[in-house]
Amino acid sequence: MKEHLRAYIHFLRLEKNASPNTISSYNLDLTRYLGYLEAQGVRSLEKISDRNLSSYLASLYDVGLSRRSVARNLSAIKMFHKFLGGEGLTTNDPTQNIETPKLSKELPDVLTQDEMEAILQQPNTAEKLGMRDKAILETMYATGMRVSEIITLKQSNVHSAEGIVRVFGKGSKERLVPIGRSALDWISRYTTQVRTALSKGRGQDTVFLNARGTPMSRMTVWNIVRANAKKSGIKKDVHPHTIRHSFATHLLEGGADLRSVQEMLGHADISTTQIYTHIDREYLKEVHRTFHPRG
Repeated sequence: MKEHLRAYIHFLRLEKNASPNTISSYNLDLTRYLGYLEAQGVRSLEKISDRNLSSYLASLYDVGLSRRSVARNLSAIKMFHKFLGGEGLTTNDPTQNIETPKLSKELPDVLTQDEMEAILQQPNTAEKLGMRDKAILETMYATGMRVSEIITLKQSNVHSAEGIVRVFGKGSKERLVPIGRSALDWISRYTTQVRTALSKGRGQDTVFLNARGTPMSRMTVWNIVRANAKKSGIKKDVHPHTIRHSFATHLLEGGADLRSVQEMLGHADISTTQIYTHIDREYLKEVHRTFHPRG
């Protein structure tokens, strides 16, 4: 069965053009699934039953996985069995009668505009890395980019004159995102005053570099966001995606339409963007409670 998994991973990489993170996640989830089946003595695709699958999902709950994580595992398993059926490798699909765990609609943490402004003021721009961090935070808030998109952003994809950045998102999907003057100014300052010294003449095209002159890791950006949020005194759990959520919410609060926000975030499906309408409604209800005489 592990040969079938290798074929599926190959399919995801070449046919579906899935991102490395997606491929790694599916590979991990499905390797664990097949390992469980093997331990239960199930070594044939035709012999996998819905009872096997139900007991596997129960074992995930038993080890403490959240409902959301179990749902993600089940999604990976369903896609795997759909692939196997489509390739004519089996007519058996044990996932047909298994329901996805119901998830509560969790609203992501969002920063107010004042809180976001407080974070942006924290980096010490008198220091080289402080100026870089300021440029990163400004760019994240100006564009709503994901961490993976920030660390792979190329200088050649920042079009200052047009006021846009060319972003390559999940599955290498390309989109053009407007970027404000403030972020462009800080990118320009960082590029002229700091980046050349960091790159040590290596000529890499990646915009944001670490102290060694190489592209930054995801964890480094996480640490930058968290450290500056902590310095600002904000008690919320702030991480890079919080800035992305705040970007979308502040646009909607300012009157942007959902389709435009979907385009800027790079969501393939507008239903993914619609979670922000819940946040916007909460904001409107708060305004009503605060200002209406019968609130």
